[in-house]
Amino acid sequence: MPKLSIRNLSLKRGGATVLRDVSLDVPEGELLVVIGPSGSGKTSLLRCVNRLNDINAGAIQLDGRSIYDLPVTELRRQVGMMFQKTAPFEGSVADNIAFGARLQGETLSRDAILALLAQVSLDAELADKPAADLSGGQEQRLAIARALALNPTLLLLDEPTSSLDPIATGRVEESLIKLRQATNLTMIWVSHSIEQARRIGSRVLLLDEGRVIREDSVGAMLDPERGDKRALAFAGGDEAGMSETAS
Repeated sequence: MPKLSIRNLSLKRGGATVLRDVSLDVPEGELLVVIGPSGSGKTSLLRCVNRLNDINAGAIQLDGRSIYDLPVTELRRQVGMMFQKTAPFEGSVADNIAFGARLQGETLSRDAILALLAQVSLDAELADKPAADLSGGQEQRLAIARALALNPTLLLLDEPTSSLDPIATGRVEESLIKLRQATNLTMIWVSHSIEQARRIGSRVLLLDEGRVIREDSVGAMLDPERGDKRALAFAGGDEAGMSETAS
């Protein structure tokens, strides 16, 4: 049974169709990278999985159960989401990590907070520092720790490194890859970067105009010599090439 199963999903917004008949399975422990042009529906797909968008047709199952059979609070406990732009809450780094647990009426111990910092490769000494003093890369890793505090089984990542420099990007990628290796956490990572997809992904899904164009292994999709022509056209910024190869 896949961790996440989507069948014939359609989403409309303001009369326009955003996602069209999307189907996919994500096995447990996989890191699926979703690529595609701006406006292709990548973020909307993540938002559907976390019920930030309610779908117009189709089905989404988590561990074989419809996400609409789960209370929203329980779903978002199991399905963490990290947005493209994160902003720390007022207070310390530790306060930020414990925020989600407090909303659930729970308290994170000091040891649990320090363990989460270690998971995302942040120094323990940062726990009592104002979160507002963190660098951009540290803020992103804090956001990951905040998402992990509720022990999700699926983590949705909406371009988590898009605003970071190469060094900070590398640290965020390294933290998430180590986390996946250590915990077998399932991840869906939206990215505009083909090179990032090559570095981090096990499979790649190409979306265009709300449709799944192809879903395959990183090698089959992105190898410069043997990869999917539409995916490589996207990588090269060749919009016409994407249209031509799809027709």
